[in-house]
This record gives sequence, structure tokens and C-alpha cells, in this order.
Amino acid sequence: MRSAAPRHLCHIGDLTVEDMDRLLDTAERMLPASRGERVVSAADGRILATLFYEPSTRTRLSFESAMLRLGGDVISTAESGSTSTAKGETLSDTIKMVASYSDVIVLRHPREGAARLAARASRVPVINAGDGAGQHPTQTLTDLFTIRKAKGAIAPNTVAIAGDLKYGRTVHSLAQALALYGVDMIFVAPESLQVPQDMRENLERMGAKIRTATTLEEVIAETDVLYMTRIQKERFPDLDEYRKVQNVFHVNNRLVADGKKGIIVMHPLPRVGEIDPSVDETPAAKYFEQAAHGVPVRMALLADLLGLEVRG
Repeated sequence: MRSAAPRHLCHIGDLTVEDMDRLLDTAERMLPASRGERVVSAADGRILATLFYEPSTRTRLSFESAMLRLGGDVISTAESGSTSTAKGETLSDTIKMVASYSDVIVLRHPREGAARLAARASRVPVINAGDGAGQHPTQTLTDLFTIRKAKGAIAPNTVAIAGDLKYGRTVHSLAQALALYGVDMIFVAPESLQVPQDMRENLERMGAKIRTATTLEEVIAETDVLYMTRIQKERFPDLDEYRKVQNVFHVNNRLVADGKKGIIVMHPLPRVGEIDPSVDETPAAKYFEQAAHGVPVRMALLADLLGLEVRG
């Protein structure tokens, strides 16, 4: 493993801009292998363990695909009820055991901070695949890669992030990374779902230029990247509060047509009504490409943490 790379990836703050640029450059080289156009065997004999205590489609499958595309193997569990957690085993004990069966662990957990706890218990690298309303750093790497592919560079761009900014872990990771790159950000949300005050203060200390808005219409003409997120019903302690905001944003062709020339629309998915399916056919739609980019990006990260030499 390169000395510049962290042993674990629990938080986007574990990476410098130089780390992120290196990983994105590697992901670019991984694209042919991620599509099956080139066979790689760098991870032959290595095992990835995926531990998912919350639902996942894209993150879990893209990590498993990434390891297989690298020539490695995968062991996994997708439900906490199928593990010894159901018997009362602690997360630390589970991680210690799984680390003895694998070379790298990918963990998704409903509790914020679970990845850090797991990293302290593990003798192999731990990658955070989402910890409650905390962080989702590999989604952020995928997002950055998508922006760079579509716009040519991450900065200078104006990125409007809309939807659930209070509970959205993808937002929390992405905003910190964009701040490191010096990207202008607009946070678009109802007041009840705006970014937490402590997070905004931290971004401002990082030198981020940010402002807030409550409607997409007021910012669409100046936006280079529109990053939509769903309103996360499962994070709301009060369902009545969820119902008040569940349909607050809707992106359609008319809105996209009013946008800045070259605007792109992203979404970490799944979508639940925020983006009309008709937008899928427009050049602006990048969310399915974004999902596909998860494979080369996660290939790059796994190779980096495992110290693999991937030729080509």
C-alpha cells in the first residue's frame, strides 16, 4: 500500500486532494477492466468481505463487481439477522472475526461512527459504505469522477445540492470534498432539511463559498451540476415531518431546459420522484453513468488499499 493512502477509509477527510486525484486517475485507467474489456488478475488470492446492515443495491454490487473485476473473490452478508449480531455479538467482535477471513472489509451500518469503531477493531482495511447519517466517502469519489468526466474538471463549477441535506450522508461527504477543491456550492432545501449548522460552519472554516436557497428555479440558471437527493423517509424520527417535505422538489425537462448551458443532473439513487423519467433521455442526465462509475472508482480504491499493481 502506498504510504500516502490511508489504511482505512471511514471519512472523506481521510483523503487529501492529492489522494483523491490519484484515485480518480487510477479509476480512469480502470475503465476498460470495469466494463469487462480487459482481464485483470491483480487481486488473485485476495478476499473482500461485504457487511451490509442496511439495504443497498449500487454500493454493494459495485464493490463486489470491483473486486471480481480485479481478479479477487468476495464473501458477503446482506442482513444483520443472518449474522451473529442477532445473537448479541458486538460489531467489534464481528469485525475481528471477519478480518480473519478476508483482506479488506466494506461495511454499511445504520449507526454513525460505526466505520471508525470497526477500523479500530480490524487488522485489515475497512471501507465505510455508509454509516447512518454520517459519511459515504466512496460515493463521493464516484461523484467527483462523474463530474470530472462530464465537465472536464471538478473546479471551477457551481454545484447545487438539493433535497435532504440534513440526513443525507452522500451530501455530507460530497460537500466536504467539493470544499477542498474550491467549488462554489448552493444548498437547496426547505429550512427543516438544510445542512446542519455545525457542518456549514466547518465548510466555511475550510474556505468554502456557499449559500442557501429553497427552490430549484431560483438557482438553475447559474448551476453547472445539479446534485439531487431523495428525501430519506427512514431517517425521519417523525413521519408527519417527512410527509410535509416528501415531494418538495421535482426535476423535469422544463426545468433542465431553463438551466445553464451544459448543465448535468446527478443523483446517488435510488430516486423516488425527484427526477421525472423523461429527463433520462436528455444529455443532462448523468445519474446512471454515475452509478456505473462506482465500479472503476472502487476498483481503484481497493487496489490502492491492498497495494495491488494493476498494469495498463
